[in-house]
Amino acid sequence: MAQTTEHRPPTPAPARTPRTPRVHRAWSVAAVTFVTIIGAAAFASLPGLLIEPLHTEFDWSRGTIGFAVSVNLALYGLTAPFAAALMDRFGIRRVVAVALTVIALGSVLTVWMTAAWQLVLFWGVLVGLGSGSMALAFAATVTNRWFTARRGLVTGILTAAGASGQLVFLPLLSWLVEHHGWRPAAVTVALSALAVVPFVWLLLRDHPADVGLAPYGGEYAEKPAPVTGAARRAVAVLLKAARTGPFWLLAGTFAICGASTNGLVKTHFVPAAHDHGMPVTAAAGLLAVIGVFDVVGTIASGWFTDRFEARRLLAVYYALRGVSLLFLPLLLAPAVHPPMIFFIVFYGLDWVATVPPTIALCREHYGEDSAIVFGWALASHQVGAAVVAFAGGVARDVFGSYDVVWYASGALCAAAALMALVIRRPRTNGLVTAGA
Repeated sequence: MAQTTEHRPPTPAPARTPRTPRVHRAWSVAAVTFVTIIGAAAFASLPGLLIEPLHTEFDWSRGTIGFAVSVNLALYGLTAPFAAALMDRFGIRRVVAVALTVIALGSVLTVWMTAAWQLVLFWGVLVGLGSGSMALAFAATVTNRWFTARRGLVTGILTAAGASGQLVFLPLLSWLVEHHGWRPAAVTVALSALAVVPFVWLLLRDHPADVGLAPYGGEYAEKPAPVTGAARRAVAVLLKAARTGPFWLLAGTFAICGASTNGLVKTHFVPAAHDHGMPVTAAAGLLAVIGVFDVVGTIASGWFTDRFEARRLLAVYYALRGVSLLFLPLLLAPAVHPPMIFFIVFYGLDWVATVPPTIALCREHYGEDSAIVFGWALASHQVGAAVVAFAGGVARDVFGSYDVVWYASGALCAAAALMALVIRRPRTNGLVTAGA
């Protein structure tokens, strides 16, 4: 008797689900981003070291040199929101690789400059545009795309990368300026920016879907289509956000943040300390120590941001920064002494601790547009820095010291603390209806 074979319908293959590696690819992308920001951070370490050498060699006033630095800082900020939109249109890798190349070009061209307008063009415009595309909007974009969980911590780590770059490059650049002049230092900046380009191109990926993954701590989603009209979108997001109260409070507090850090301390601390007899290498070493504690403070701030209310954190950070700046004129001396070390540690912990809660508030109020909104807040940060970079140089030329600038910045930080407390919580997720 012949056996009969039961015919069963084939079992359908299980649906493909994105693979989950033991160590999520998001962490390697964050690592590449960290290294990239470190490599690009050399440009931010140099301006404060250039003021005295350029003043001595070319007899340019400190106000003139400060103006070139202010153009750099302003373009750094004003480029950021458009860079975030360009990353949506052309991808992170392309935008960052081009930006690093422009930084290198602008830095190396300063070696042959003979007039102040060339400093403004090369260092102010070219390096400003390139660095603006490497701004914190880059870190915000990577964090938003690759992470759903641990966003505050990752934001803190990536923000700390700039401080780590300062730690790496400041002692080296100050030694080069002191022993070989400012030109080798400018070339070093150019080479460090170029060295990072291969890492960006080979290892960075624009979206988790590019490698078949879900964001860390989130669900898999297809990669969105490129967004056209990058500049138009950046302006549209600004106009929409400008109709809300929280945007102006965030932009105002962040402008004061830039004025009291990049514009003031990063640009003028070294020449101010040198005015009191401190060697340039010692003053630069103190800035590098600020970078050490900035890493600790920023990562801790990211951890705090995941657990505490962001606006209250901002108020505390600005209040403490203001108090420290009011004491700084009393601490400057020819030698490094314990009270100055205390200021460096205290101020370093607070340097960019404001970034994780500011990004969190942008995300809370503006949802998918948060990276671009943060880019505009960063623009205000850099405009504030630009104003003080220029005003600080003029104040030194007029009054013979920086004291008035330290005191004014301390008072502004007190105002920023109050502004942070005024920011209200949104009534609905991703839509600002309060504080408008």
